[in-house]
Amino acid sequence: MQLHDLSPAPGSTKKRKRVGRGNASGHGTTSGRGDKGQKSRAGGGKGPGFEGGQNPLAMRLPKLPGFKNHWRQEYEIVNVGRLEALFAAGDVVDGDALKAKGVIKSADAPVKVLGDGDLVKTLTIRVAKVSGAARTKIEAAGGTVELA
Repeated sequence: MQLHDLSPAPGSTKKRKRVGRGNASGHGTTSGRGDKGQKSRAGGGKGPGFEGGQNPLAMRLPKLPGFKNHWRQEYEIVNVGRLEALFAAGDVVDGDALKAKGVIKSADAPVKVLGDGDLVKTLTIRVAKVSGAARTKIEAAGGTVELA
């Protein structure tokens, strides 16, 4: 059997209706739309959500509460316990150093240091934000915090 020997089963396919090709075709003039009325016009008919004049479902359902703040600043979160494990005493912790250690995805992303964990090494922290608990632990260990 060759590809050119294949054909669809008899009666399984039918030719498409070609409307607007003259009156002799049987589908000329009004092209099977009937005479006059909204549905006979181009672009006529109701939209997909129309429910016969009844209040549509999309309008009956309650809307979501609140709003989304488009100016919200998202921070990469790093805890002081993680800094203790990854950095040596005297290191400078900034976006580039965190990126190099694989802690954050982008060196340009703003970073916030939180106070979970313990810190005994002296580190210089240069990030966008530091929580109060983290600042206390960093300074208690002899480190410094510089907000970038």
